[in-house]
Amino acid sequence: MIIIQTPLRVSLFGGGTDFPSYYLEHGGCVLSSAIDKYIFVTIKNRFDDKLRVGYTRTEMVDDVDELQHELIREALRITGIRNGVEITTMGDIPSEGSGLGSSSTVTVGSLHAMYSYQRELVLANKLAEEACKIERDILGSPIGIQDQYIAAYGGLRFMEFKTNGDIIPHTLTLSPKTQRQLNDNLLLFFTGMTRKADRILAEQKENIVDRAYVLDEMKKITYRVRNELLEGNVDAIGHLLHESWLLKKQLASQISNNTLDEMYEIAREAGAIGGKIAGAGGGGFMLLYCKNGTQEDVRHALNHLQELPFKLGQDGSKVIFDYHR
Repeated sequence: MIIIQTPLRVSLFGGGTDFPSYYLEHGGCVLSSAIDKYIFVTIKNRFDDKLRVGYTRTEMVDDVDELQHELIREALRITGIRNGVEITTMGDIPSEGSGLGSSSTVTVGSLHAMYSYQRELVLANKLAEEACKIERDILGSPIGIQDQYIAAYGGLRFMEFKTNGDIIPHTLTLSPKTQRQLNDNLLLFFTGMTRKADRILAEQKENIVDRAYVLDEMKKITYRVRNELLEGNVDAIGHLLHESWLLKKQLASQISNNTLDEMYEIAREAGAIGGKIAGAGGGGFMLLYCKNGTQEDVRHALNHLQELPFKLGQDGSKVIFDYHR
């Protein structure tokens, strides 16, 4: 049996500039971090030749082509496994519509599990590239490419997307004090709404040409954020989160709504400097930056929402259990 632990993420800045239709012309960058919340993928051999996959439902089939779980099916095809195994996925959060990158986390974790099952050492870059291939090229999801890389590599990353197609996942090394302040001042609340990201992302993708000027501004903010963090100016992140969120809402019509806007304003009135709806928007988790000393006021103001305590994570996808008979 193999167990793989793969992190979820919070995308802080630059989301949208990781669409190839934007960055191959303009160049893009994001600031994203793994968090200490995970999806676990297990794989073990079966005594027969059937294929069993367990997630929110259970599938038992004779061959990979019969699987309805698209991400696991395509990962099996890429790694060459057709039957004779059991696979399960378990997550620390609701697996759909969270805005924390769960689909890419499942894809990266599944690939990692399958390669490890076959005793093949696989690098983070290969996991990210093949996860992008599955989600974007094979399944046609209208998504960017930051989630797959942060799930594979982990850490706090300033990722650059070059016009020649190169992807550079820089590690952003912060002072212990800055790291501690970020962990203390960032809060996550579940809005109570989940949504299918594909519709929002498809509209955002269609709008890229007309909204390129918005993405240009979001990219500039992301470079500013990198410099502010390296200089230890942590509270600047809150103000820039707010500025970036106002820009992001212009990218597609369903990124926010009246209910989400009201939640956000309540948080701001209670002391949050800035924030955003995680991921594509439209629901899932709300990320907030609170100046030191205001966290409890914000928690009280949003006590009707469930908080997800978290810390920024260091590890990317990794094997945490490996038993071969």
